Amino acid sequence: MSDKNFQRDDYLLLAQLAQQTERFNEMVEFVGKFIQQNGQLTQEERAIVSAAYKNLVGNKRADLRVLTAIEQKESRKQQSQEVTNNLQYIRNYKQKIEKELRLYCSDIINTLDNTLIPKSQDDEFACFYYKMKGDYNRYLAEFLVDDEYNKAVESCQNAYKDANNKAQSLDPTNPIKLGLLLNQSVFYYEILQKTEKDGLAVKTAQEAYQNAIANIDKIKDEHYKDTALIMQLLQDNITLWSTESQIDDQQNIE
Repeated sequence: MSDKNFQRDDYLLLAQLAQQTERFNEMVEFVGKFIQQNGQLTQEERAIVSAAYKNLVGNKRADLRVLTAIEQKESRKQQSQEVTNNLQYIRNYKQKIEKELRLYCSDIINTLDNTLIPKSQDDEFACFYYKMKGDYNRYLAEFLVDDEYNKAVESCQNAYKDANNKAQSLDPTNPIKLGLLLNQSVFYYEILQKTEKDGLAVKTAQEAYQNAIANIDKIKDEHYKDTALIMQLLQDNITLWSTESQIDDQQNIE
């Protein structure tokens, strides 16, 4: 069967098969094909698109963290005047991973801007897509520097702001809304840590958690599992960040 004869459902099936076999590069290719055919996605298709990029980019982010740790270890060796020829090789390989990350993050951001966001059929879809745009700009900000870092941070902030505007009509227990606030609080804590760490991160997470608790009796059955998971993540982050803030305060007093 020729590729040109493939229908939307064919590409969806291929994307699902690629996911099950963990062939995420091909999964991204297949979701790109059915997006080209019709950018107004069903919930199932939206979930597959999200999973494709989340897995592919997530693996490369993990690779980059490993290489960064190795680079730091080798840098310490050089500082102690221990001879090593490895550092430049490590940095070259790290740049390769960064290039791949830049490529895939930019790819989904462009797809969101040009196709998925304009064809959002309701506020929930639009919130989901703007959240994705914020997330992938956040991933870029994890390793970019100088002007590129500033651009990624600004794009991330704007996307999360747009997502919050669309989330106004969603219930406080809606998992997409909660997921947005979870990721936005992580952005405040991890990316803007020099200026926003103690304030907005904890405040955003606490407000999301408390609003969900106050409306827990209204939670929809189909949302229960996802909502419960995100609420637990919010609670874990609040506990961790609050504890770290208390330790910092004690150290400042000492």
